[in-house]
Amino acid sequence: MVILISIWKQIKEAGKVSLVLFRVMVPVIIIVKVLSELGLVKYIAFALAPVMKLVGLPGEMGLVWATAVITNIYGGIAVFATIAPAFHMSTAQITVMACMILVAHSMPVEISIARKTGVRVRFMVPFRILSAFLLGIILHSIYMVGNFLQDEGSILWEPAPTDGTLSSWALSQLQNLSIIFLIVLGLIILMKILDRLGITRMMNKLLEPILTSMGIGKSATTVTILGMGLGISYGGGLIIRDIASGRLSPKNVFFSMSLMGLSHSIVEDTLLMMSLGASITGVLLARVGFTWLVIACLVRIVNRMSDRVFYRYFFRSANIGSGPAF
Repeated sequence: MVILISIWKQIKEAGKVSLVLFRVMVPVIIIVKVLSELGLVKYIAFALAPVMKLVGLPGEMGLVWATAVITNIYGGIAVFATIAPAFHMSTAQITVMACMILVAHSMPVEISIARKTGVRVRFMVPFRILSAFLLGIILHSIYMVGNFLQDEGSILWEPAPTDGTLSSWALSQLQNLSIIFLIVLGLIILMKILDRLGITRMMNKLLEPILTSMGIGKSATTVTILGMGLGISYGGGLIIRDIASGRLSPKNVFFSMSLMGLSHSIVEDTLLMMSLGASITGVLLARVGFTWLVIACLVRIVNRMSDRVFYRYFFRSANIGSGPAF
């Protein structure tokens, strides 16, 4: 009986966390679907063509990045798998494209979740877009100067075709939301177990030097690790929960969400991009190293600024359901 009561409590808590996420995700998912159906993503892609050339990619890859930014990684992969074979891109080019997608994708949903934690949209949007562009330039320069990965890349995986009907899309979205709830439930239970077994304290001690060097405090260690491993939606949802309990300071929330913005789902997304022919040197090693460097610099900049500037341009007091955080 006690076990059943405990399980029910975890289900209710997972429901509360998921509800916060769904209130953000569902309207955005619908809006993105409308934009995609109207073909407006193509206009964004046209504007991104010059950027693609600066990182050594065909201008048409702007459509791939725009699709990933506006929809999600899988949308970008679907477009990439369709148009990339005609360009015979090198492994280096595929890796650059993959890294840019990994740093900046699913922006409407993920930025909305970050906003719920208190991070301002006016910071997070340019932060992720410019970081993706900067990482692309760095990798392109390294691969070109060192003549690395210049062999023609091979696409190892292509997304399965769908019938494209509205009912099929709606069903797939319901399945995705159900999976998110189950993952959130699993994460909450896992965190309870880790706390009970003392593993959380052990993990904090082992990772504290690394995360501290980035500026992530002890109280945010576990949710940051989970967010990096499983995704910003899940990590952000748990941070929203911890904000309500008063466990996290504003700057810890800001640094943690910034870190997750650059590196999250590092297992699943890395494997996805490698299946497209991208090199692990970029999609994992370079991305994680780049994240550490950027966050370390960001911490030093933020810690030197006044609270007035921090709260005006970078962060607001997180209040679930409050007005825009621009």
